[in-house]
Amino acid sequence: MSDTHKYLAELLGTFVLVFFGCGAAVVAGKSLGVLGIAFAFGLAVLVMVYAIGPISGCHINPAITVAMLLSKKIGSRDALVYIVVQCIGAIIAAALLLVVMTGSPTYSIAADGLGQNGYGVASPGGYSLVSGLIAEIVLTFVFLIVIFGATSKAAPAGFAGIAIGLSLTLIHIVGIMITGTSVNPARSLGPALLVGGTALSQLWLFIIAPIIGAVLAALVWNYLFEGAAGSA
Repeated sequence: MSDTHKYLAELLGTFVLVFFGCGAAVVAGKSLGVLGIAFAFGLAVLVMVYAIGPISGCHINPAITVAMLLSKKIGSRDALVYIVVQCIGAIIAAALLLVVMTGSPTYSIAADGLGQNGYGVASPGGYSLVSGLIAEIVLTFVFLIVIFGATSKAAPAGFAGIAIGLSLTLIHIVGIMITGTSVNPARSLGPALLVGGTALSQLWLFIIAPIIGAVLAALVWNYLFEGAAGSA
């Protein structure tokens, strides 16, 4: 695939994740509940793995791209452009979602938001900064371990999307009430830029924590599990 195809695929994939995941939370969150929103995010990733995976690898997440860079599965130039287009895709998705929501007479961005992440007063369950930090690191770590395992040579062919999508669903079931679940800096960036205020001031955690979790997962996989998976 050409570089342009890969970059456009990453932009599109991240757009789909944010528009449909955050869209489920904003449009129908009250009726869907935690499980419904969790499945929206998981299904968005699952379908995009099969749609754009053969083109770009379907990272659609800067934390995943960083982990793949550390594992030498992507070059530094591609990694940088991937992260940029992922963020652009997320911002476009959040902006378009806002346009859609303003068509509702009962919608208020201040009250209803755009599915942004938060801790403390901005946490859906009132969880602290420390709780949010730990949760995001652990959840991202687990997500990346699943990705490494599901895409390893020893894994059954054709099932990676199912494992990855369901793992993200599981992660959201636990994480939604803590932080709204990020595990993806681009997913957090898009809504935070448009909502502003507290969401923007707390964005740093949802950039740093997922990257820490991804780096830890890459190190653990590379030094402890990769050889075992390859010989299984």
